[in-house]
Amino acid sequence: MLDRVKQLILDVPDFPKAGIVFKDITPLLGDAAAFGWVIDHLADRYKDAGLDAVVGMESRGFLFGTPLAIKLGLGFIPVRKPGKLPRAVHEVTYELEYGTDSLQIHKDALSPGQKVLIMDDVLATGGTAAATASLVRKTGSHIHELAFLMELAFLDGKSRLSGDSAFAILSY
Repeated sequence: MLDRVKQLILDVPDFPKAGIVFKDITPLLGDAAAFGWVIDHLADRYKDAGLDAVVGMESRGFLFGTPLAIKLGLGFIPVRKPGKLPRAVHEVTYELEYGTDSLQIHKDALSPGQKVLIMDDVLATGGTAAATASLVRKTGSHIHELAFLMELAFLDGKSRLSGDSAFAILSY
């Protein structure tokens, strides 16, 4: 099934701008068997990890994190862009290639000492993942691992993760 998953992730050249090869996961999401396999594969990896929650970042982290949390019998905690969460939040601003961005998590979404998995679709430069890890630490929770469908290893995003463990099903 891993080969099927790989086949369903399509390369789209020059999107969103010239020189970038975008990895399109929408065909994978549309294939119930392959998408289900991804969630099952991740659930098998984390079923005995003693996790308390799955954290996913807007927006594609929601697509993988939510079904994974359900499969593991855990709650799902969203990390969102500013202005999307209605209560008191922790916020972190981080550097992008051209500028900055910010992410937020509800201050009461996690409790100190909880063990969490951070889930997203792709690890590229590591900025979003590192920012999310920073938010989780602000809640006093502990990061078990950061999980991804795929890693773009040539961008060396793991180097920005402050030593946190990271796992990806696929590596490019």
